[in-house]
This record gives sequence, C-alpha cells and structure tokens, in this order.
Amino acid sequence: MGSLLTNDQQYVVEMLQEHSENPSGFLALNDGNLYFRDPEIDGIICYRSVGRYWIQFGGPIAGAEDRGELFDRFRRSARRANRRVVAVQIPSGDAGLYAERGLRVNQLGMSYAVELADFSLRGKKFVKLRNKISRAGRLGVEPVEVGLDGHEAELGEIDRAWLRSKGRFTKEIEFMIGEVGGAAQSMRRLFLARLDGRPIAYISFSPVYGERPGWLHDLSRRLPDSPPGVMEAINSGAIEKFRAEGVPWLHFGFTPFTGLDPEHGLPTANPRVDRLFRLLATKGSFLYPAQSQLEYKMKWNPNHLVPDYIAFEGRVSPSMVFSLATVANLI
Repeated sequence: MGSLLTNDQQYVVEMLQEHSENPSGFLALNDGNLYFRDPEIDGIICYRSVGRYWIQFGGPIAGAEDRGELFDRFRRSARRANRRVVAVQIPSGDAGLYAERGLRVNQLGMSYAVELADFSLRGKKFVKLRNKISRAGRLGVEPVEVGLDGHEAELGEIDRAWLRSKGRFTKEIEFMIGEVGGAAQSMRRLFLARLDGRPIAYISFSPVYGERPGWLHDLSRRLPDSPPGVMEAINSGAIEKFRAEGVPWLHFGFTPFTGLDPEHGLPTANPRVDRLFRLLATKGSFLYPAQSQLEYKMKWNPNHLVPDYIAFEGRVSPSMVFSLATVANLI
C-alpha cells in the first residue's frame, strides 16, 4: 500500500477492504481528510471540519453491527466540539442508519456501474460510441496505462488547461471526487492518451471493494483541443485490460442531482431539499455539469444503479450551505 500512507490511512484501506460497499469509498484517502476513530470499535469515519460543521464523506467504514454505534460516537464527539454533522454521498445501505437517528435524509444523486463479465461494445446501442472511438484511433490517439512517475508535469499541464477552459472563476471540485498523486497513488491506476507522442488526456481509476469489486472511473481530464472520442478511447482501452484481468465491475461513481425519484425517498426527507435538488437537476449546470456527466456514463449502458444520499441535523441554514460549498471548493 506504499510507505507514504499514514497509520490512519493504512487503517482506512484495511477497513475499506473488509467492510466497504461504497464504490466511491476510496475517496476517503484524499489528502486533507480527517478521521474519527474510537478505541472500542473497529472502524473509521472520514470527515472535514468546516465552520460549524463536521462534514462526513460516505457512511461509517465498519462492520454492519458497529456502524450505528460508531456514528453515534462521532456525533457525540461533534457535539462536544460544538459542531453539527452533515454526511454526504451516503450509500443506500447506510441511509436508514441516519434516518433512524432522526437526521434529515434526502437523495442527492445516483451511482452507476457496469458488470464487465459479459460487456461488449457490439450491437446497435453502441454504434455511436464505437464510431467515436474509431475516429479517435484514426486521428492517431493512443491509449496506454502508465505510472504517475515521470508524468506529473504533463498531467499538471492537462489539469491547468482543462480548468482554464471551464472559465476564469471555475475552481477544482474537491472532497467528493478523487485526485492524482498523494499518499495513495500507488493503489490507483492511470490511463493516458497520447497524440503524436504528446499526452492529451487521462483517466484515473481507484480500487473498489465489497460485493461488486473492481475499479472506479474517477478523475478524468483532457486538453480542450483534444480530438472527439479521446475519453471514450481511454475508457474502452481500460475496459479491455480489466476484462482480460477478470475484473468484475467498472464503477462510474456518483453523479449529484441525477436519478432523483420519490421511490428512493426516506420518511425523514426534507421536502424543500427535494425540490431544490430537482431544480438543480434541470437548472444547476452552473454549479455542477451533472447532465453532461450522466450522458457520458449512460453511453456505457450501466446495469447497476443505486441512489446516494445526504443527511443533516436540523434545518437547512445558510451556514450549512456555505460549509458544503466550501468543502467542495465551489466558492
């Protein structure tokens, strides 16, 4: 797992491998995260402290019999520190845990995954996707798996160009998306696209554990002048390699404000928050490009879709919204 991991991060990896069913669980290892542990419970909770809030990522990483108690102790610790708890990107299996404790629990979005055993790009439904990948190949795009060492400067150039293309006030979203580099990099996989020998785009994949193990299609970036189909070509090359290795699942991860449906609602949901998320689903591209993200994921015909949730104590306040925006680096 690499000598750069802290003791807490090493423990997070162990807990993820033993207990996590969250396809985005590896994001708990992002730099800057804090970890709550209790000496009497085998488990850990990932969070960040912003303003008056402890903002938790994902559900408690522990055995099913310990998750509720671990969260209760985390919540009591937050109260002693005069903080309130907000939990984001909670997997569906943990949503009831928060609702049972009286927190408001609203669907925040959906996670998507593809089973690779029988996956193929053959057939009419993949005609457009195949054409994009073929066109990229004809233009000279070459996908390849690489290590990060020796490519840091090139990836940094891609990142900066990608960010500039989004507008002068756009910032890099944090916390709920992955990263390249850092202590856990040796556990990720990096696929790069070259054109005439020049790196033009990349996708970083993070490991996924649990009942549907595999890889998470995580951070992806490209130069603004990259040929059409470059990201599809990289992902197709990665899928071929994963299938050859016998990898069971490719996860596309969480997309906020998508797949919202009353059938996924919990009794403690806040109706105003539901209305806000439905509004952001149609009008919120300025905040997050959810629809373009969804369109890309649906190209691969995901066959496993599960809702993700947000949970919070009390009412929605301006300070809570500000803290969430701050932790995601939206402001």
